[in-house]
Amino acid sequence: MSSQVRPFRIETSDDALADLRLRLQRTRWPDPETVDDWSQGIPLAYVQGLCRYWADGYDWRRAEHRLNAMPQCITEIDGCDIHFLHVRSPEPGALPLIITHGWPGSVIEFLKVIGPLTDPVAHGGDAADAFHVVCPSLPGYGFSGKPAVAGWGIRTIAGTWAQLMARLGYTRYGAQGGDWGSAVTSALARHHPDPLAGIHLNMPVVSFGGLDMSDLTDGEQASLASLADYQKRESGYSTQQSTRPQTLGYGLADSPAAQCAWIVEKFRAWTDCNGDPESVLTRDELLDNVMLYWLNGAGASSARLYWESFDAGFGGSGSGPVDVPTGCSIFPKEIIRLSRRWAETGFSDIRYWNELDRGGHFAAFEQPELFVRELRSFFRLVR
Repeated sequence: MSSQVRPFRIETSDDALADLRLRLQRTRWPDPETVDDWSQGIPLAYVQGLCRYWADGYDWRRAEHRLNAMPQCITEIDGCDIHFLHVRSPEPGALPLIITHGWPGSVIEFLKVIGPLTDPVAHGGDAADAFHVVCPSLPGYGFSGKPAVAGWGIRTIAGTWAQLMARLGYTRYGAQGGDWGSAVTSALARHHPDPLAGIHLNMPVVSFGGLDMSDLTDGEQASLASLADYQKRESGYSTQQSTRPQTLGYGLADSPAAQCAWIVEKFRAWTDCNGDPESVLTRDELLDNVMLYWLNGAGASSARLYWESFDAGFGGSGSGPVDVPTGCSIFPKEIIRLSRRWAETGFSDIRYWNELDRGGHFAAFEQPELFVRELRSFFRLVR
């Protein structure tokens, strides 16, 4: 491993946690919604209850200890510190794998799958399915640094990931991602394909402009209807973050209640939860993830990825399909759900395709056992 990589440990000050509690206790709340559902946004009573628990019942030290129990590192690439978990397998034949989160997620999403991925035997699996897992925080997210200059879009991040894996000594590896992680992984495959054994995506995206819309299947019709509803009712956050992330950032940096509401609303909308996010994730899990935005004031810097990347297209600039061997796992409550024939317009070598019966946008977080099964199934084909 390069000497440029240094160990990292999370050390949150007592003052930072006291400040969080005080801000939560002094929140100036808005009027309640005038409807009895979530159609105007996350309801006042729900946020107040969650924030009361955050102030009086939640224990960040528990999550901090859990993260610090895993090997963490920092390395500077092109002027930006990159934080990452680096958990090596005990199996000598393990395949290196870089896993990338999106917004409003974090490395917290993957804590339940790292053990089974790196040490399958200890979790009832086969040693031949082992991975060395590298799990970075996107620039401007979590404990990574915040880019001080413009230009940190998904193609730049993909190049940063290629440098990171080379710096760790990995010359052949796999990559996985959902949400922005899917975009970064696709850009990695497009622009830095040589070291890649294959990529796995749980939200593959292609340009809809060139798709064949004739003879639509029932599944394709349902996907288009779901996407239309998302664009009409759920995409306001995306418009704001891709146009005025700085303006949004003032509220998110100052108010933990605002940061919590901005994120948790999406966990309700995008998980397979039947309207109750706490039916698939605990309050602690939801707040662990929010804390990775709150502690370092990442509201604006995380939103800025939308401003940086939307004009380049979701998979990064470039022409033609991705040619790296690809596996896709389509979860039923995903935001964008492609059919295989649509996906093949952007990915020329799909080796694995599976449409699951449960799970949503945060697949590893919601359905860790299914997520691990899907990765094992695809990467067996390309190891």
